[in-house]
Amino acid sequence: MAGSKKNNRIYIIGAGFTGTAIASEICAKGIFGRVVAFLDDDADKIGSKIGGVPVLGPIGEVVSLLRQTPADEALIAMPGASREKLKDLFQLLKKAEFAKIRILPGISQIVEGAAHLIQAREIDPQDLLARSPVTINLTKSLAYLRGKRVLITGAGGSIGSELSRQLLSGGASRLYLFGHGENSIYEIDRDLRILQEEGVGEKATIVPVIGDLKDADYTRFIFSRLKADVIFHCAAYKHVPMSEANPVEVIRNNVFGTRHLVEAASEAGSERVVFISTDKAVGPASVYGASKKIAEEIVVQARAKEGLDFIVVRFGNVLGSRGSIVPLFRRQILKGGPLTITHPEASRFFMTIPEAASLVLQAGGVGEGGNLYVLDMGDPLLIKDLAEQMIRFYGFEPEKDIPIVPVGLRPGEKLSENLWDSNEKMETTRYRKINRIIRGENAFPAVDELLAKLAPVCFRDPLQSGLYRNRKILREILSSVIPYLEAPADEPEY
Repeated sequence: MAGSKKNNRIYIIGAGFTGTAIASEICAKGIFGRVVAFLDDDADKIGSKIGGVPVLGPIGEVVSLLRQTPADEALIAMPGASREKLKDLFQLLKKAEFAKIRILPGISQIVEGAAHLIQAREIDPQDLLARSPVTINLTKSLAYLRGKRVLITGAGGSIGSELSRQLLSGGASRLYLFGHGENSIYEIDRDLRILQEEGVGEKATIVPVIGDLKDADYTRFIFSRLKADVIFHCAAYKHVPMSEANPVEVIRNNVFGTRHLVEAASEAGSERVVFISTDKAVGPASVYGASKKIAEEIVVQARAKEGLDFIVVRFGNVLGSRGSIVPLFRRQILKGGPLTITHPEASRFFMTIPEAASLVLQAGGVGEGGNLYVLDMGDPLLIKDLAEQMIRFYGFEPEKDIPIVPVGLRPGEKLSENLWDSNEKMETTRYRKINRIIRGENAFPAVDELLAKLAPVCFRDPLQSGLYRNRKILREILSSVIPYLEAPADEPEY
């Protein structure tokens, strides 16, 4: 196996700074194969040699010739390439029958051009499905975190783990990886340490922390010990149908976990909390959406009471997150279909995980405490169109090879989502893709009164033991303040 890797013939697509740096790293390591050539469309580079490696092109013409002697690997090193460019490249490289096609991260994840081979991964549908991401200078955006202690809740999740990777470049003194899932925290902890070993980012001290925000005493204790300056609160139960089946636990985790965090951060003297919210908090039709709506209010109203610099960042779906539609479609395609969608007209806002993380990090630095921000998600995408594009990515034809079957909306799901409510107004800021929400008067009832009603349902109170874990009462309390949330007629008590 090791010998075959050493003989691996690699074509690097892109002879710019990133491509040449990766070629030098491959040469220096000497165990992953050899760079046979660069492929590029730049007429000034075609025909030259870089470090003894020829530059061939134009890419479209050269790739067609490679089919006669298929190469082992193509490595796309064009961090600034648009989605359309990547789609074209992918189709060309597929036709050339490369055994493996890998890609380096987009420019928003590369600090000052310093890409590393460890960051390369096999190309994925999400690299081609979304719009071209906004370019953000991470070094500049993360300046507010230099020398700070930064804590990420839900650090093992999709957004939390990507925030953690990008935070390596922020110059933070410590990164606290907080979560209640032992395996996921182990994975992101090892991932970050390997990235650091390979020269990615700066030498922040990484501290894994296993804990549960539902435990108020523990949360106060650990926050007082860690003394984080900035907190990114990503932890939440997010799966809509699962939340409908387990409503009490979702409120315990998403609502009271957020309340415990806000109180503990306030007592510990944290400077800033950035809360990650969702478009499902707008006109919520699910317990998950309701939980995030209430959590938004906890964060926004906390500043009014405490003078804290807490902000909310709301956005839609992210491509490829755990439990989302992209991994599901992938599994369905690999077993031969069918692909199941809820409804032919169902649509969602989509953004890649890296772009969402970059914008959250930027918003965390430029946002003003007590405000709610919404990321510009572009136009919504029909889930049916997403399914068709994924089927084609894997080399099949929709309906002809793999059918697409509507199965109906599940409990708590809507045909479409909105990024702001009827009593909210969106205004642009001077930062691309980051908008501010102007909230109307009396946007939400007093959150403390609502939490007082929810508490005996979520936590055992000897004086109100009959309320503990009563789903029916939980639904009644929620629907009294969230009119879009309907309690099912057959909702059981427990």
